[in-house]
Amino acid sequence: MVYGVLRFINFAHGDVFMLGAFSGVYLNKWLGPALAGLPWGVSLLIILVLSMAICAALGIVIEFLAYRPLRSRPRLNVLITAIGVSLLIEYSGQLIFGATQQPFPQLIPAENLTFTGGLAVTKTQVIVLVTVVALLIGLRFVVMKSRLGLAMRALSLNPTASALMGVNNSVVISFTFGLGSALAAAGGILYASLYPSVEPFMGILPGLKAFIAAVLGGIGNIPGAALGALIIGITETLVGGYSQAVGLPSGYKEGVAFVILILMLLFKPSGLLGKIEREKV
Repeated sequence: MVYGVLRFINFAHGDVFMLGAFSGVYLNKWLGPALAGLPWGVSLLIILVLSMAICAALGIVIEFLAYRPLRSRPRLNVLITAIGVSLLIEYSGQLIFGATQQPFPQLIPAENLTFTGGLAVTKTQVIVLVTVVALLIGLRFVVMKSRLGLAMRALSLNPTASALMGVNNSVVISFTFGLGSALAAAGGILYASLYPSVEPFMGILPGLKAFIAAVLGGIGNIPGAALGALIIGITETLVGGYSQAVGLPSGYKEGVAFVILILMLLFKPSGLLGKIEREKV
């Protein structure tokens, strides 16, 4: 979304993802007594919504302080600033939260579910999948059906014309950052529920893979990013599962996404669902 509106990659997105996971840790610690008597689904929803609200506010502050003053500057300046914001968040997190890993609370009961054919999954995996699909549907509705979504699409096509039509570009950009940061927080909570430990640098690799998924699907295309993430996840799983059969170390699956990135940039830079944009000279 951020690229679609402003045409630059927000490299601090993975670090907001990390802050969302830590928000879940501390919210569960602070609100534990109040949530103890509630069903686990309600407590999970409360922690998820509060973490998304915290990170949405943080995303708006980052845009206001770091990116808005550079809006009229060359994109390279904004890109370098995004890398600087990312490093600032990572090392500030190390100073505040500590450098060691912390356990993530068990927000979803540990339970195995068995399906036909011997397929066994955990309840956490099912809840994560259902939540992701619901968030994607909600995001699609906001972008395609709401007035702010219409303003976002107008701004991405022509900022000057959208301003002339009465759109407050600054408000739309802040909303875009807030919405993206809220979804990053949700991703951090769901990721930490599957891999229950958090640390200040946990967002680096997921952030890079999210960027690769966006490139694979077509940068600025929301369904394309979801498709790219699905392809990368399935490919990594297959490589990890068949690595011993072909004589490769299982750790090679972490490099699959980067191989996909290189191949896409070589053969189809616009992505699977992206469109080639022509610029007049």
